[in-house]
Formats: sequence, C-alpha cells, structure tokens
Amino acid sequence: MKIVVHCVYFPPEVGGLESHVHYLCRGLVARGHRVAVVTSLSQPGLPAHEEIDGIRVHRTPLPSRTPWGWFAHAAGSTPRTRAAVADADVVHAQAFPSLLPCALALAGSGTPLVCTLHTSHFLRLAARPFTAFALGKLVQLSHHNFAASKEIADVGESLGPGIEVEVLVNGVDTGVFRPGAAALPPGDRRWRLAVPRRLFPKNGVEHFVRALPLAAETADVEAVVIGDGPERARLEALAGDLGVGDRIEFLGARPHAEMPGLLRSADLAVFPSLVEATSVAALECMACGLPVAASAVGGLPEIVDDRVGALFPPGDPAAMASCLTGLLADEGLRRRGDRGRERVVSRWSNERLVDRHLEVYRRLGAGR
Repeated sequence: MKIVVHCVYFPPEVGGLESHVHYLCRGLVARGHRVAVVTSLSQPGLPAHEEIDGIRVHRTPLPSRTPWGWFAHAAGSTPRTRAAVADADVVHAQAFPSLLPCALALAGSGTPLVCTLHTSHFLRLAARPFTAFALGKLVQLSHHNFAASKEIADVGESLGPGIEVEVLVNGVDTGVFRPGAAALPPGDRRWRLAVPRRLFPKNGVEHFVRALPLAAETADVEAVVIGDGPERARLEALAGDLGVGDRIEFLGARPHAEMPGLLRSADLAVFPSLVEATSVAALECMACGLPVAASAVGGLPEIVDDRVGALFPPGDPAAMASCLTGLLADEGLRRRGDRGRERVVSRWSNERLVDRHLEVYRRLGAGR
C-alpha cells in the first residue's frame, strides 16, 4: 500500500504532532508499506527531499509559524502533494491545515482521505464562529476523522452535520521509551522533577517555576526543564528572582534520541499545561516508568489519574506544589510509574496505533 501523509511540521522539528507522525510513518514502513510525507521547509538548511527511516520526505516553503502561514504553506504545497498522491492508496492529512491541499490534490481521483485533528490551535479556532464554519467545511472533506483526545473529537463533531470523529490517542514507541539507564547523574539525590515542555505560554512552565519554591519548603527538590522557546530568558530570570535558580536547570531543546535517558533521570514528570490535546510527551514519560503530575486540562485527564500520578488545577502554583510534594511523600510512587508503563503498553503503544490506522485505510480502500 502507498500512503501519503501531509503535515506542516516533521522531524527534525520537536513536538507532539511531529513525534506522532514520525512514529506512525515509521511503523507503517516497518509493516512493508510505502510512505511519503509532504511537509515544510521549517528550518534553514533542510533539504527539499530526503529519506528518513525509510520515509520519503518532501518539503515546501513555510512563510511563518502562524495559522495564516500554515494555510499559505498548505496552498503552496498543493502541486507537490498532487505529484505525491498520483498512485497513492490513501492520503492522510495530519491536522486541519493539511486538509485543503490534500483534497485539492485528490480532486476527481476517488482516493480516500483520512484526517487526524490535533492540538490546542484547532480548539481555539473552533471557538470562533467564523473560523468554526470554515473548519467544519474542511473536516467534511475527509472520509474518516481521528482526534487525539475526546475533547477534540467532541469539538470536531460539533462543527457540522454528519461529521464523525474517532478518538485515537497518540501512540508511543514503547521499545524506545522504556525503563532503563538514566542520562543524568543523580547528584546529591534531591528529588528530581522533569518538565519536558517547550517554553511557550500555553505550556504553563511559568506556573511550575512559581510552584518550585513552595514545593521546596516541604521537599528537597530540583528540576530539569527539557525544551526551548521564547520564554526561556524570562523564566530563567524568574527562577533567580524566586530564589530557586540553583534548583532548576534549563536544558534547552534536546534531540529526540536523548529523551528516554533524560526522562529516566527523574523521579517525577510534571506537565503544567494551560491547554493540551493528548500529550505525547506525557505518554513517553509513562512508557519510561515515570509517574506523571499534570494539569487537569484537555486530554491529560484521559491518560493521567491517581493510579499513575496525579492531577492539579491549571495555573495554580500552590495547588501544583501541594500535588508534587504529596506524590513525593508517597511510598507507592514507583509503583505508580510501573502502572503507567503497563497502561501505555496495553493501550497506547505505536503498534496498536499502526494496527488501527491500517484497519481504516484498508476499509476505505476496499470501498473505493
């Protein structure tokens, strides 16, 4: 089967969408399928064409990292997409900006189109009447819709009559993300908190920095923040102002291959998000056997509960600090991490994700 995937971002970009698409495509290739990805020239120096893990990658210009930039990329990528789908068995639009170029490229062909709805950007645009109408028209172009969380699925189905959206939580490569050796030394054995978040306001890292001195009143804690973004300098300064500059290290963006070892270096992972779909990073932490403390927003409560970690109200440093110190005082903390690993393997492994996608692809292909 030849499968063409369209997405705005793809590795070496780092993020949940990028990881999801890479895992899925790599899994499809491992099953013997031909996979091509149409994506963007999102970083200087990237080649227009290359092969990554057996996936043929084609890149076209991206004017800006904004909704309008995404749609401009989508329009500009239509000729490349049309060439890629010429002999495809199925085409998959990963996120709403990819629907239009895929539909235009497939016009009159009868090739099935699948869409996966991701990210808080979709939720934000769906909350505005004008853009909600346009999103509904886009989603209706697809023959089958997935969503990364129940919240996104419910919003997707509300956009227009006859729209059906299947919840399919993003998958994790449980062979890569698994318990094992840590990448950082234990130091003086303070409790170590890992915050694998890009430094944008929606990810709520500021609230974690504000919670850290409160948590340090009760527990001897330190933190590593894995990710970069426009808020880094301000957050580093804030940590110094709050007197916890010696307790928190901002590691910046790290290659994806380094992430399992970095996560295993911690005792607890923290996701202080203000908005969230279903976090691939949280699932990766759980797959490594790490307990997870997370904001009760978006799709996070669908994967995190008190058996594998705990939830706290978003944007509330005091409540976050209380949650963190409560978990660290729990003698069963490690068992929560073990249960998280078991849950990811049984429900959200990449193998299960690939299985379900192939079921849908084959059903749609048989009905052409």
